Amino acid sequence: MAVEYARSEFRIEKKRVNAVITLAHGDAMPGHFFVATGSVHYSGPELVGDLLNAEPGFFPFELHDSLANRTILYNRREVVMVALPENEASLVPGYDVAPERFVSVLLSNGARVAGAVRVYRPKGHDRLSDWARNADIFRYIETGETTLLVNMAHVIEISEVPKL
Repeated sequence: MAVEYARSEFRIEKKRVNAVITLAHGDAMPGHFFVATGSVHYSGPELVGDLLNAEPGFFPFELHDSLANRTILYNRREVVMVALPENEASLVPGYDVAPERFVSVLLSNGARVAGAVRVYRPKGHDRLSDWARNADIFRYIETGETTLLVNMAHVIEISEVPKL
């Protein structure tokens, strides 16, 4: 017998976003994030970056593995990076006017990623060092193939490089 639940007036409409999460112990987990169709901070949908930077602790992720689709709670501290197939970074307000810097980043798992970052700071405070001091834990790095959200707690070094 199926159980029916009444709709709540507090229900928030969600959508799935494809991603691959790389964990500190090395596993890469393909699946989906659940994000709201509207953001509380700006006009448009909630971004995976918003979700990851919203609070510490755990977040739900729909895992796709040989056992079937299932929802797992992952600890943000253990996520090294998230790969998104679409350029979510371009949806951040101010993206078109934020200065672009090209970087090479060494992560705690030994991976090195290279790509572009946007510095959302006032003129004169838009250096790579200003980007590195931003309060957000997860930051976008745009590579040619994908957009990454890198956990700054797993960043060992950042260096500016010539335009890729």
